[in-house]
Amino acid sequence: MHETSRLLEAAAALSQRLHSAGVPHAFYGSVLNAVLSNAPQADEIYCIVEGGGSHPFKRVRQACTGTTDLTTTPSPWSNRLHATYHGRIPPIDIEILPAGEEGPRRLDGSTVVLIGGIPFLTISEFLRAKLKAWAIRQLDHDAQDIIYALTRYWDRVDINRIPEQDMRELIAHYPAASPPWKELRRKYSSRS
Repeated sequence: MHETSRLLEAAAALSQRLHSAGVPHAFYGSVLNAVLSNAPQADEIYCIVEGGGSHPFKRVRQACTGTTDLTTTPSPWSNRLHATYHGRIPPIDIEILPAGEEGPRRLDGSTVVLIGGIPFLTISEFLRAKLKAWAIRQLDHDAQDIIYALTRYWDRVDINRIPEQDMRELIAHYPAASPPWKELRRKYSSRS
């Protein structure tokens, strides 16, 4: 577990570098639920980055060049890149994920929201990304993040962005997700 404020400090530093380099990006992970609930701790933070004309990892490495506060480390065995913020001890590690592979392909006003000046995935995109992660890994903390966000923000969710089969499977394992999912489905069925 990390202090949420430290994660946000690291996210702000990385975001500033990426923004200055013109790299579309957004953060997600349990840090979003921590921000929304004012929780003092969170256990994960990811940064989704668009590729544009080159690979997202190359864009992040270039954006972080020339700063001592941020370094990047590739993980060739897992095809991942980690950006490490050294402004605090211990340093904060942020995993970089390619847009489209994790999260939406395009990071724009329809998929990203600014919270405290830091770009995060919208609730719909957060739920979609977390649901995809849960379907693959089946980790309890992913399910709990989904349940928290869905329970509190179901009325802000675009149901068209949520894979229904994955949600049905999640509900089979975690019945607490059923009531807000039913409310969301009712909201959309009343629009027909």
